[in-house]
Amino acid sequence: MDEKRLRELLAGVADGTTGVEAAADELARLPFCDLGDAKVDHHRELRCGFPEVIFCEGKSPSQVRAIARELLDRGDVVLGTRASAAHFQAVAQTIPEARYFEEPRILLVDRRADPPREGHIVVASGGTADHAVAEEAAVCAEVMGNRVTRLYDVGVAGIHRLLSHQDVLRDARVLVAVAGMEGALPSLVAGLVAVPVVAVPTSVGYGASLGGLAALLAMLNSCASGVGVVNIDNGFGAAALASRINRERDR
Repeated sequence: MDEKRLRELLAGVADGTTGVEAAADELARLPFCDLGDAKVDHHRELRCGFPEVIFCEGKSPSQVRAIARELLDRGDVVLGTRASAAHFQAVAQTIPEARYFEEPRILLVDRRADPPREGHIVVASGGTADHAVAEEAAVCAEVMGNRVTRLYDVGVAGIHRLLSHQDVLRDARVLVAVAGMEGALPSLVAGLVAVPVVAVPTSVGYGASLGGLAALLAMLNSCASGVGVVNIDNGFGAAALASRINRERDR
């Protein structure tokens, strides 16, 4: 339940168009709904601005399906990350309009007639191998109501590729820089703009990259100011942070 629905419910009780028992039943489920395996947080959107997101990895297809149905029963959006094809197929059995983004492993149901596209987030990736994580960030940011521009394969091995898009970089309210290997892209980007940069290390790289640890440490040790770092391969976390920064400008 979002703030708009809560206001509608209270107004309906006040003017008599909504019965007290019906309103009480809906309000009783506002904090969370206990499904046994999961406690679905219906209060999340009211507190944080976006409904609870399903982290599908480690959950069975039937568990993901049950959570998705409960979320959709009380709202218009279901977003699942790290979803497998099996998760998607289970959800699509009861929610035919469910969509699956194979590379970033995103499960989505969006029943909003006109989803918002506020501000401007730029998602830049170092190389094509970082595409899956970058797309997780980009798709999640769009679902969260942001206008998103993608700049992919603009890493430091060919710096002219990034510099040719300086007009796009300067138009952004916040940037998400996704890179593996030595993880240098966020430092480069942060030296070109006056807005926050959310750095996302990926697990892409040869042995000494240590599954993304080298990129993570490089980003944490960036000499450029205005860089914040999320966890390795955490495109969703980057989208959530960038979305809050972007939408704060409109408040």
